[in-house]
Amino acid sequence: MSRRESGTASSVDAREVAAFDAKAGAWWDATGVHAPLHRLNPARLGYIRDRIAAHRGRDSLGPQPLAGVRVIDIGCGGGLVTEPMARLGAVVRGIDAGAAAIAVARDHAAGQDLAIDYRVATVEDTAAEGGRFDVVLALEIVEHVADVGAFLAAACAIAADGGLIILSTLNRTWKSYALAIVGAERILRWVPPGTHDWSRFPAPAEIARHLRGHGARVTDVSGLVYDPVRNRWSIGRDTAVNYLLTAAVMRGR
Repeated sequence: MSRRESGTASSVDAREVAAFDAKAGAWWDATGVHAPLHRLNPARLGYIRDRIAAHRGRDSLGPQPLAGVRVIDIGCGGGLVTEPMARLGAVVRGIDAGAAAIAVARDHAAGQDLAIDYRVATVEDTAAEGGRFDVVLALEIVEHVADVGAFLAAACAIAADGGLIILSTLNRTWKSYALAIVGAERILRWVPPGTHDWSRFPAPAEIARHLRGHGARVTDVSGLVYDPVRNRWSIGRDTAVNYLLTAAVMRGR
């Protein structure tokens, strides 16, 4: 646990932030340390776009299907998801506890002529300010926080009633240990060894329990599945390793 200067309690793990900030300069290098995120990005972006569009009764393949939708990307890093959300028409804020990541994100967005509200902040900071968003994104971050329950409570607090929370993370199963820890870190070296702590991987049922306690109901859990033959990711039924989860916020209902 850490506390920001404001004194607001935070679920941020300072060691994790430091580790990611040390690699901040590589966020947009598709062949570098963040290459796995670049490879899985098309699949998760399609999932996010389709879920939001369906929830709001829009054509996901139409021009700017997210026009006017208020989206916050928690733990946005260099903006790999934040920028596509802006291009789809959303009004986007990206927050990250790492100052170096936000600096990279701001520079890159400026070079793309994208107006994105990037802030060095935690989700708890945003909740304390009273921010509300139609869509709350928490992608590849839940497994890195110090307190999953506190993090999800704050994520629910900043979601507008009737809005969505969409997250992606890794499941805590024998298969995820074999593929994500042994395979991806120790053998293939897709990410540096020690990037993930298997004991922190949350099962979908655990996420659902936390969300339910704060007025959010899970509406979908889908697998994010890697095909080694085609070297690409897709959305599927197998949630044993990587998965995406969508929850609808319905306070008092």
